[in-house]
Amino acid sequence: MKRILLIRHCQALGQHSDSPLSKKGIQKAYELARQLERLTFQIDRIITSPYMRAEESIKPFASRQGIPVETDERLKERLLSEQPVDDWIDILEESFQNFHFKLPGGESSNEAYKRAEEVLDECMKEELNENIIIVTHGNLLALMLKKFHVDFGFHEWKTLTNPDAFLIQRIGGEYITERIWEENESHFY
Repeated sequence: MKRILLIRHCQALGQHSDSPLSKKGIQKAYELARQLERLTFQIDRIITSPYMRAEESIKPFASRQGIPVETDERLKERLLSEQPVDDWIDILEESFQNFHFKLPGGESSNEAYKRAEEVLDECMKEELNENIIIVTHGNLLALMLKKFHVDFGFHEWKTLTNPDAFLIQRIGGEYITERIWEENESHFY
């Protein structure tokens, strides 16, 4: 059975590519590791965004399990604009409603989705590794989830936590999506 775990990174000190995890984020990374160790299946492969906060979020688990962490540029966070945007939340909402909308120098939802979809498709077709973790960022994660759950959009994005985790399983010919991180209780169910 093919399983893909889509994970959003833990809380970070900023949004730059080299922003490290906050103190709370580091604690959550270890909590995430403990919860992943309780899964009933073994993880075969880990692929992460090259951003520090994504790599640091999975590092405790990967280290304890002896699984190498691969980085993939296609998993970096979506760039809304090259310039700071004051009303970025409104811009983000518009980008979920209109997949072709983009600011100058930015990336549309459609463009970001296509690069993330390449990673997902490669993982789903891969026969060697059955259970794969993909660590990325909230905006891109929401777009990736849309592949399996077409109703996932801006309002669902707003409910994401740091970290967050979704299990995608292929059962027969269908993919089933299940949120497996419960922030209030800080454990998988």
